[in-house]
Amino acid sequence: MYTWLITGCSTGLGRALAEAVIGTGRNAVVTARDVAKVADLADAAAERVLPVALDVTKPDQVASAVHQAQERFGGVDVLVNNAGYGYRAAVEEGDDVEVRTLFETHFFGTVAMIKAVLPDMRTRRSGAIVNLSSIGVQLTPVGSGYYSAAKAAIEGMSGALRGELAPLGISVTVVEPGAFRTDFAGRSLIQSATIIDDYAATAGQRRKENDTMDGNQPGDPAKAGAAIIAAVESGEPPAFLLLGRDALAAYRYIADGRASEIAKWEQLSTGTNLDATQGE
Repeated sequence: MYTWLITGCSTGLGRALAEAVIGTGRNAVVTARDVAKVADLADAAAERVLPVALDVTKPDQVASAVHQAQERFGGVDVLVNNAGYGYRAAVEEGDDVEVRTLFETHFFGTVAMIKAVLPDMRTRRSGAIVNLSSIGVQLTPVGSGYYSAAKAAIEGMSGALRGELAPLGISVTVVEPGAFRTDFAGRSLIQSATIIDDYAATAGQRRKENDTMDGNQPGDPAKAGAAIIAAVESGEPPAFLLLGRDALAAYRYIADGRASEIAKWEQLSTGTNLDATQGE
């Protein structure tokens, strides 16, 4: 029986995925900084569900969560790095401490969890790692530069990790969701206190007080949870998975635009090699 360890299960996609995993009869280690917010997930299946307090920025809690999973279920088969939150600010408005905390949670927290589960996965020569990213990596929307950068760091690391772990029987999947009906754009969203008027027409339009997305997102979190399970347990987990029609459309739009720009500047790109006589 698979054992899933999912970070950030108190709300949103993390909770929806936890509910889906539990519903399939799998073992689940469900985590949140406040364990009381995930305790109810064990009500219907206490023998298969282990709620654990976990702040991914605290090494002792990371080690404890993985140890508890190993003690209770014998190990972690699937790690899902979902814990995180939104942050909005024009790049110039971003608070240094807030930005570093954002990276500590999204990127370094993800790395800490991966390092904690890998020794056992390598010993067993099996396992799956799922890292939640965002379509924002492709879109790089104004006002979300730091969030997009944190997720892009996860994607860059994940690509290398996949190559390192594939020969050991361990898969790595990056998931880029579009907009799902969660509180990501509402309660969970943090934004800088600094407001610079020159960005009112750009980053300013994505601040909470101007954003109309919250409550109107097209994606169904329950379906996202089911999709992630299907991908992981497919026998050939993808390196990259888009979730949502909006994510798919946005990705294709960006890819087409990049291909056009590459073609436009192709001569300049290829004209930077040494001339044949210079290379002799």
